[in-house]
Amino acid sequence: MIKSVTTSLFSFITVVGIALLLVISLAKPAIAQDSSVNYTYSEIHDQDLSNLDLKGASFAAADVRHSNFSGSDLSKTILTKAAFLNSDLSGVDLTDSLMDRVAIDHCDLTNAVLKNIVATSTSFEGTDITGADFSDAILDRYQTYLLCQRAEGVNSTTGIETRESLFCK
Repeated sequence: MIKSVTTSLFSFITVVGIALLLVISLAKPAIAQDSSVNYTYSEIHDQDLSNLDLKGASFAAADVRHSNFSGSDLSKTILTKAAFLNSDLSGVDLTDSLMDRVAIDHCDLTNAVLKNIVATSTSFEGTDITGADFSDAILDRYQTYLLCQRAEGVNSTTGIETRESLFCK
C-alpha cells in the first residue's frame, strides 16, 4: 500500500514538474523593454528622431541636445538622470514614462502627452508647455507651482487643458 502511494505521488510530482518546465520554456520572458532601443549613456546631439516609435526605449543618463523628437512615441520610456536640453519634444507621447531627476530645460513640449509620468526631481526650466497634458503625473510640488505659472492651452490629442491637468488654481 505504501509502495503504491509512493509510486503515485512520485508520478504526480514528475508530471507537475514536466508541465512546469514546459510552461517556463514556452513562456515569453518578462524582460522590461524587451525589443526597445537602448540609448542609455548616449550622446544625442543635433539628431532628427521625429515621428519614430521609441516606445519603451531607455534614455537613462543620456545627454540629449538640440535634437528633434517631435511626434514620436516615447511612452513607457526610462529617462532617469537624462538631460534633454534645447530639444523639440512637441507632440510626443511620454505616457507612463519614468522621468526621475531629468533636466528638460529650454525644450518645446507643446501638445505633448505626459499622462501618468513619474517626474520627481525633474526640471522644466524655460520649456514651452503650451497644450501639454500632465494628467495623473507625479511631480514635485514646487515644480508644479512653477509649471502653473506658465501653463496654458489645450492638448490637441487629449482635449485636456494644461492648467487642469496640473491642478493649477
